[in-house]
Amino acid sequence: MNGEGSGGDAAARVLLLSKPGCHLCDDARHVIEEICAEVGEAYAERDISTDPELMAQYGEQIPVTFVDGRQHDYWRVSRERLRAALA
Repeated sequence: MNGEGSGGDAAARVLLLSKPGCHLCDDARHVIEEICAEVGEAYAERDISTDPELMAQYGEQIPVTFVDGRQHDYWRVSRERLRAALA
């Protein structure tokens, strides 16, 4: 996986908040991996189930995608929208 965990967050333009067992997170990760590879950008992923504060804030919206530190999408990731945000 490309930059998973908090170690890769600083260098990554895209951050995916997810949790284990989430099929929408799996779908989002696939789209993010595809688009980031296409445009040459890094992404990071953070498991919110290990952070009570993130779980309280985003638990009902996951997966949540951030681009350049701003919330970009939740529940589903649009290839076109993500590609445009990274252009």
